[in-house]
Amino acid sequence: MTFAQNSEAAANLTVPTEEEDIIIPPCDLWSDEPPLESDLHREQIELLLACLKWWWRERTDFYATGNLTIYFSPEHITTRDFRGPDFFVVLGTENKPRKSWVLWAEQGKYPHLIIELLSKSTAKVDKEFKKQLYQDTFRTPEYFWFHPDTLEFKGFSLVGGKYKPIKPSEQEWLWSEQLELFLGVYESKLRFFTPQGKLIPTPQERAEQEQQEKELAQQQAQEERQQKELAQQRVEELLTRLKQLGVEPDTQ
Repeated sequence: MTFAQNSEAAANLTVPTEEEDIIIPPCDLWSDEPPLESDLHREQIELLLACLKWWWRERTDFYATGNLTIYFSPEHITTRDFRGPDFFVVLGTENKPRKSWVLWAEQGKYPHLIIELLSKSTAKVDKEFKKQLYQDTFRTPEYFWFHPDTLEFKGFSLVGGKYKPIKPSEQEWLWSEQLELFLGVYESKLRFFTPQGKLIPTPQERAEQEQQEKELAQQQAQEERQQKELAQQRVEELLTRLKQLGVEPDTQ
């Protein structure tokens, strides 16, 4: 659907009053994001979403998405002066599918964490304009950027109304107070880690891990059976030799 079609489909609702009409901005707006820069960008967004949603699979009080438009001002509906983050998380909200994030339909909630994936064409905007926007307008507590090609990774937390760099851990990971997780580069991808330093898997990785654990347990059980059978065989051989020597073993 084009932006023009979207605007027509979601026409403003007008509530008449004695003095003047009150214009209620539309809430059912479609996302209007450009195509992602590359397969690496798309795969990275999908990876972050898969891992976080698996880790928080028992929670219903958050919304995580990627490459989705955030409508934070009614004027931006017509000016199109907005672009959604590559990845963002909102806490304390209903976990349900959305066409876009419309601020006035979401109790005025801005994202609690934003991640932008840098590219040659977007790095300057992400590092300057968007950083300023997320700091001064969104007041987003944590902002990270990551370059899928160069692996450049940096994060900021909002302190006293200004973004301050997050100090890396010994592993060069960055701690997120909002998610209570580490973010760090692993095998050329941005990944989440538990406070204990364990990699948070995708559902597929977890299924493969469980299969490996199952096969290992089966292998260990088989080895234990074989050792028990071998021990029993040795006992029987010893008893046979004792009988051949005329010694009646006491098996009681």
